[in-house]
Amino acid sequence: MTQEEMFKEIRRLAEERDALLLAHNYQRDEIQAVADITGDSLALSLEAARTERKVIVFCGVHFMAESAAILAPEKIVLLPRPDAGCPMADMVTVEGLREMKARLPGRPVVTYVNSSAVVKAESDICCTSANAVKVVNSLDADEVILVPDRNLGRYIAANTDKKCHFWEGYCPTHDRLAVEEVKQALAEHPDALFMAHPECTPEILALAHHICSTTGMYGFAKSNPAKKFIVGTEAGILYRLRLENPDKEFILPSRRLICPNMKLTALEDVLKSLQTLSPRVTVPDEVREKARVALERMLAIPRD
Repeated sequence: MTQEEMFKEIRRLAEERDALLLAHNYQRDEIQAVADITGDSLALSLEAARTERKVIVFCGVHFMAESAAILAPEKIVLLPRPDAGCPMADMVTVEGLREMKARLPGRPVVTYVNSSAVVKAESDICCTSANAVKVVNSLDADEVILVPDRNLGRYIAANTDKKCHFWEGYCPTHDRLAVEEVKQALAEHPDALFMAHPECTPEILALAHHICSTTGMYGFAKSNPAKKFIVGTEAGILYRLRLENPDKEFILPSRRLICPNMKLTALEDVLKSLQTLSPRVTVPDEVREKARVALERMLAIPRD
């Protein structure tokens, strides 16, 4: 079956199954192209909760499909590649978090949405890379526990007066971006603006002209008059950046900005998932209810 034939069959089956196809910003180009909606993990989960369609096909990694199942428990949530996990999410365990809470009693736990359902359920409130500082500043506490990303945690700490206690997790893809690589890209493209994701190290963020989430990068690139951007996040974001800004140039400072887990999902996997309505992702009720509270507390904070 050619790619074009696969596209048509996926779209036909999506309609037949009453399915919504969601693709994360880091997915392969062809996966983003065939999807109904592309976006960051939380935005896609909210779309899953909002839609009237019965089936959600989540092209991303496991914690994202879990978030959709938390917010839309009545829907069938499919993850075409069940082996697509997130190393950062796997770096924190419920047992470890409970130990940290016991060492630091009374400090609210702010958990990045890039985490498992069971860890969310052990948390007080969730955050995204876009609203993390606002979430932390909204809390009536002088100290907070930040889980699991130490880089996002240090970014938050630099933008709040609260004392922050970090879990020592990280995104391997963002963490491996080297200062030398960014400096070389800036030297080779002196007219470019460098936008970086807060999952990058503090040393990388110190070089950035703009620090933002993937959604923020789309907005910044579109609204800024600059014609050239160096992009400090996973390579998959280039697909939509170039699609929405054909007159602008986007440069990856490193060939290593590729998440192998995000690249696992292929068109064949999406097709098979629609054909079989599997593999399904569910969250046990006792976990889902607690995790949903942490997500809803975040969503209740007014947006700018």
